[in-house]
Amino acid sequence: MKNEQFKNRLVHLYECRGIGLKTLSKMVKFDPSLNEIYFMTKQELQYYFQISSNFIDVMYFDLHHREPYEVYKNYQQMNIQIITIFDHEYPKLLKHIYNPPLVLYCKGNIQLLQNQSLAVVGTRNPSTYGIQATKKFVSELVEANYSIVSGLARGIDYIAHKTCMEQNGQTIAILGSGFSQIYPREHKNIAKKMAESHLLLSEYPPNTKPQKRYFPERNRIISGVSIGTLVIEAREKSGSLITADLALNEGREVFAVPGSIFSEPSKGTNNLIQQGAKLIQSVSDILSELPKNTTQMV
Repeated sequence: MKNEQFKNRLVHLYECRGIGLKTLSKMVKFDPSLNEIYFMTKQELQYYFQISSNFIDVMYFDLHHREPYEVYKNYQQMNIQIITIFDHEYPKLLKHIYNPPLVLYCKGNIQLLQNQSLAVVGTRNPSTYGIQATKKFVSELVEANYSIVSGLARGIDYIAHKTCMEQNGQTIAILGSGFSQIYPREHKNIAKKMAESHLLLSEYPPNTKPQKRYFPERNRIISGVSIGTLVIEAREKSGSLITADLALNEGREVFAVPGSIFSEPSKGTNNLIQQGAKLIQSVSDILSELPKNTTQMV
């Protein structure tokens, strides 16, 4: 675990325009304290970290116009907790994925990140069957002491979060935006409730607006913090299938609820089953495939 000064610098650099995950990783390797970075010239920064000429000026401006400790202190005042990949609170499963986020912004109960969690994802336009299946499986997973992870999107995601909360379970929402830019907007109320007694998590600073590319990026975190992913209704090309593919690539279990051959929202899940995902008819089908604790997976 690094010291507090290092954490302040890491978060500060993470939020400088022109510094992405790859560049920040290079900086940590080059200067493990991240102290010398602040004394480098523009030319040195460009030379050692291949920062584009298009970004070097704004990056250098951001680097020297805010104090690292001020950034961190500001988040503490907003009840935002920050976990870096160097902290012991960082989820062990997430640390082992390809390209794990270096910084996580959290609102709520960060202890949930240590729970056994299952991702539940699916279409934004579920059928009655999809809604019923989501409620059934989430309720039974809560009863089996699993936390539910999803993306706070419309449809299956929202139903999964809501059902979990109604059943007095614990749920984690992974956002594709910052906390002050909840998307979709109609989910602000449930997000507020989750921030009080569950958990909102994002790799994006609080004022970050949602962008199309952020949602596929956040899907790696949905599958990354979970020991398995349950897909309930998904079209042939959808974000839910991206999440399932990411889970498979990381060696995690993927489960799919079968549907009618005449149902458009079931085409993606039926294809997943053809490709080797486990067909789920009851929660016992899921539990029989999962390790009893996540330490068996890392």
